[in-house]
Amino acid sequence: MKLSGQTAIITGAARGIGAACASRLAQEGANVVLVDLLSSEETVNKIVQANPNIKACFHEVDIRERAQVQKVMDDTISEFGRIDIVVNNAGSCGRIDLEEMTDDIWERDMNTNLKGTFLFTQLAIYPHMKNQGYGRIVNVSSVSGIIGGYSSTTDGSTKGRSGPAYAASKGGVIAFSKWVAKEVGPLGICVNSVAPGPIETEMTKGFNYNLDLQAVKQVGTPEDIAEAVYYFASPASRYTTGQVLKVCGGSAIG
Repeated sequence: MKLSGQTAIITGAARGIGAACASRLAQEGANVVLVDLLSSEETVNKIVQANPNIKACFHEVDIRERAQVQKVMDDTISEFGRIDIVVNNAGSCGRIDLEEMTDDIWERDMNTNLKGTFLFTQLAIYPHMKNQGYGRIVNVSSVSGIIGGYSSTTDGSTKGRSGPAYAASKGGVIAFSKWVAKEVGPLGICVNSVAPGPIETEMTKGFNYNLDLQAVKQVGTPEDIAEAVYYFASPASRYTTGQVLKVCGGSAIG
């Protein structure tokens, strides 16, 4: 129970990677606050049933709206008294090319993936983690933000590649994580990023990946990402900050 007594906020936690991260942190004793546009009630119930020693709750929130994010912080402090861990996982992915890209899709992906990460990071650190002299920010980026989009196919089409807004926003998450890590390291706060490759989630359902390009010939699971997130969220990572861990079966080696 290495996280006993700590409180973790996880965005995009109703299902998939976020739900797996919330479950993994709860297993180690953390109280968990699930945030999503979707209802997380079912996920919260499963987590509490499996981990009766912890508390869990959820907030239906648009992470792009500062006032809504601030309310999550205020309610979390009111309920648990502290914020130790933030996992910025919520995301959206438009799979269209540059020629067809619209302002709406560009802004959706940039605001969800990058602005949401900025808001939760800023409002958790200042003042809460700063005052504690301790904190862990774990930002879920993507190998798309490293290699410029990851290709897949669907129904015989090659238009399964993650789009330019997704790649740009996830690359921005990585750069933002490094910048913040340098800023808040003296405060006892570590900031790192996990970059998934192909993972079985609702976002990737119906898309096929060329596993011949990978060293490990299988698609990953949300639990694979949750294990990496747990390391960065735990005291074991006290001397690790500003890093990007690619959890991708070796598809982005180099």
